[in-house]
Amino acid sequence: IWQHLRLKTSGRVLFETVCSHLNLIEGDYFGLEFQSCHRKMVSLYKCNPCMRVCPGPKHTILRFVVKFFPPDHTVLLEELTRYLFALQVRQDLASGRLTCSDPSAALLVSHIIQSEIGDFEETRFSQTKHEYYRLLEVASRLEMYGIRLHPAKDREGTKLSLAVAHGGVLVFQGHNRINDFNWSKIRKLSFKRRRFLIKLRQNVNQDTLEFLMASRDCCKMFWKICVEYHAFFRLFEEPRPKPKPVLFSRGSSFRFRSVLMIFICVCLSFSEVTCALVTLVNGHADDCRAATPSPLISPMLNDTGAIRTDDEEDNRRKNCRTDKAYCIAKELLNTERTYLKDLELITVLFQKVLDKEDCVPEALKTLLTSTYEPLHSHHTHFLQELEERLSLWEGQCNMQVKGEIQRLGDLLLKSVQELKALSAQLEMSSECVFALERACVASRRLECVCREFELQKVCYIPLNVFLLSPLHRLLHYRQILDRLCKHYPPTHTDYSDCKAALDDVCELEAALRPGLEQIENYQKLLELQKDLIGVEHLAVAGRQLIRLGCLSKLSGKGLQQRMFFLFNGVLLYSTRGITSTNQFTVHRQLPLHGMTIRESEDEWGVPHSFTLMVQQQSLVVAARSESEMEKWMEDLKMAVDMAEESNGPTADLLTAKSSGASEVESEDDHRGSQTSLQCNGNDSANTRHRGNTTAHVCWHRNTSVSKLDYSIATENQLSGNLLRKFKNSNGWQRLWVVFTNFTLFFYKTHEDEYPLASLPLLGYSVTHAGESENIHKDHVFKLHFKSHIYYFRTESEYFFERWMTVIRSATVSASRTRYLNRTEPD
Repeated sequence: IWQHLRLKTSGRVLFETVCSHLNLIEGDYFGLEFQSCHRKMVSLYKCNPCMRVCPGPKHTILRFVVKFFPPDHTVLLEELTRYLFALQVRQDLASGRLTCSDPSAALLVSHIIQSEIGDFEETRFSQTKHEYYRLLEVASRLEMYGIRLHPAKDREGTKLSLAVAHGGVLVFQGHNRINDFNWSKIRKLSFKRRRFLIKLRQNVNQDTLEFLMASRDCCKMFWKICVEYHAFFRLFEEPRPKPKPVLFSRGSSFRFRSVLMIFICVCLSFSEVTCALVTLVNGHADDCRAATPSPLISPMLNDTGAIRTDDEEDNRRKNCRTDKAYCIAKELLNTERTYLKDLELITVLFQKVLDKEDCVPEALKTLLTSTYEPLHSHHTHFLQELEERLSLWEGQCNMQVKGEIQRLGDLLLKSVQELKALSAQLEMSSECVFALERACVASRRLECVCREFELQKVCYIPLNVFLLSPLHRLLHYRQILDRLCKHYPPTHTDYSDCKAALDDVCELEAALRPGLEQIENYQKLLELQKDLIGVEHLAVAGRQLIRLGCLSKLSGKGLQQRMFFLFNGVLLYSTRGITSTNQFTVHRQLPLHGMTIRESEDEWGVPHSFTLMVQQQSLVVAARSESEMEKWMEDLKMAVDMAEESNGPTADLLTAKSSGASEVESEDDHRGSQTSLQCNGNDSANTRHRGNTTAHVCWHRNTSVSKLDYSIATENQLSGNLLRKFKNSNGWQRLWVVFTNFTLFFYKTHEDEYPLASLPLLGYSVTHAGESENIHKDHVFKLHFKSHIYYFRTESEYFFERWMTVIRSATVSASRTRYLNRTEPD
C-alpha cells in the first residue's frame, strides 16, 4: 500500500485504503499504530500526513488494531468485524495484556482452539463463526477487555495506571481497578507538561484530580486517546472547528475527526447504516443534517450539535422522573453501585489485609477469591451496561431508538442467566461465613485481624453481612423485576424479557433460600456472641434467635432497664455495663419449657407489664408501649409452644463462661457488670468493640427487633440521592444515602469510600412533612425521635414512596401476624 501513496498522504487516506483492501465496512472501530522513536506504540492520526508522524515510511511497520471496544459485542454487524476483534483478543491474551483468572483463560483458549480445529465432520465456516461469537462473549465480560494501561503516579507518588474505556477514565493499581470517572462526571480533561488533569463537576467531592506521567509526550498521547474515546462513544457528529487565531494560539489543536460511530445504530437497518457511512465518507455529512432530529444525533448533543447546557440536561431528566420504568431502572442503578462497592470491600480491601497475614489459611484465601472475584467481574460489567443504558435513556432520540434503549428487561435477563451460571459462587458465599469463623476460632491472631478490620470506617456494617450480600442481591433483583412486570402491560416490548428474568431469578432464589435462612440466623448469632459476656457456644446448630430488645424488670428498687434475648428454648436477660467494651453481661437464663405468660398490669399497677412464671419463680417485666408488649407476648408464646412440642426440657441452656455470670442477679448493676468483666479477664481482642450494633441501638432507643424484622430489613435496602435539612436550618444538603441494617448511611457522593455519618432508625417515626412546618417543597418526609427531627426530600414521587416504604420497615416493627399477611404496594 505504501507504494501507491504519496509522501504527503494523510492518515485518513491511508487508513481508508487499508479498509478498502480488507473489504471492511465497520472500519471506525479500528486504527493504525506504529512504534515511535521512543519505542512506544502510538496511533497514526487520520488528520496528519503520514510523513509527519512516521519516522520513515520505508522502515516503519504499521499495525492494524482494534482501537475502540464497544461494551456490547453484539453491536458488531459484520462477520469480518467480529473476526478481527477475535484476532485482537487472541493477540492481547498471548501478549499478557488481557489478564484474567485461570478458568476464564482456559475458556477463552478453548474457543480459540475450537475455532481453528472445529468438531469432527462439522461445517468449518459455521463452527468458526459460532466460536468467534462465543469468544467475544466471554472476553467482553472481563475487566481488562480492551484496556490499555498507561503508567502514572498520584500526588503521593503511588504507582498507578490510567486507562480509558467507553464509559470514562479508569484508574488501576496493578491490574485491579480502584476508581473510575464516568464521562458525565468529567467537566474537562487537560494536561500541563507531565501532569494529566481531570476536572470534575461541582457536585463531586473533589474538583480536580492530578496524575503525573513519565513525560509530556506520554501525557499528551493519553489525552488524545481520551478525546478520541469521548468523541467516539459520546458524540455522533463532529464538533465544528474553532477559527484559528491570526498570531498566537494556546493549547493543542487536536480534534477527533472520524466517521460517526456505529454501535448505537444497531436499531437501524443495515442499509440505513451503510448509506449513512458512505455519505459521510464521501464528504457529504452536511447534507445528512435535516431539520428534524437525526437518529444518529448523540443524546449529549442538541439539534444544532452543540453540547447541552446543565439546565437542558436537568429538564430532560425531570421529564424522565415521571416515567415509572425509568425510576425503577434508576433504583437498580443506584443499588447496583452500592452492591459493587460492597463486593470490592471483600475482593480488594479485605483480601489485601489477609494477604499481609501469615495466620490466614491458604484454603480460606482460595475460597474467598474463587467465590467473590467472578461475582465482582460479572457485576462490574453489568453496572457499566446499566450506566450506559441510563445515560442513553435520559438523552434525546427518536421513537424507534427509544424502543430499543428505554427498557431494562434485556439487560436483567442476560445478567440473571449469567448469575445462574455462577450459582456455585452464590452458594459458596454461605460457606465463606462458616470457613472464616472456623479459622478465627483456630487462630486468635486472625480473630483480632477481622475485629480490627470491622472497626474501620469503610466496614460500615458487620463483615459477615458483606459476605452474604450476593444472596441478598437476588432478593432485590426479584423485587425490581416484580415491580416492572406489574407496571408493564403484557403487550409491552419489555414485558416478555422482564417476565422471563423474573421466572429465572425466582427459580434461583428458591434453590438458595433454605441455605440463606440458616446462614442469616448463624450470622446474627455470631454478632450477638460478640455483644454478650457470660455465655459461650451461642452459635450452634439448632439455635434460633427470635427477638432481642429492652424491657424493664420490676425489682425491689423499682423498674430497671434490662436487655432481653429470646431464643428457641431459652430466654436470657442482661445489663449494659459502663465499660470500654460496650458489651452486655448476662445475669439470668430462663428455660421456656413449662413457662407461663400472663398480663399483670392490674396486679402490679405497672403499665404494659406481664409476668413470666417458670420453675416456681416469677419475673415481672414491662414494655414501653402496649404494641411492644403485644409483640413480646406473641413471640414468647410462640417460643414456649415450640419448646413444648420438642422433646421436653432437654434443650441445653447456654454455657456460662465464668462464675461472673451468675443465676442470681446482683442488686448493684454497675458493680456486677464490672466484676463480670474482671472475672472474664478480657484481652486486647475485646477491648475494642462496635458500639452501633443492633443490640446497642435497641438499648439506647428502648425498643426491640424480631427475626421477622431482620428478614424484612434484608429485603428493604435502598440507595440514592436525598436532600437533607435539619429542623432549624435553612438550606438543603445533597447527600448520597444508603439504607441497610436498620440504618441510614450518609455519603457526599456514591464514589466515597466510607460514610460521613449514620443514623440508626430503630425507634424513629416517619411521616409526611406537614403544612405547618413551613416546608414548601414536594416529596418531603420527616424523621422524628424525641427532640431529633430531620427532613428529607426526594427527586420524584416514585422515590418518595420507595424511601417511605423501606424506612417504615425499620421504624415500624413487624408482628408475626402482620408479616405473614403483608403485601407489597405496586
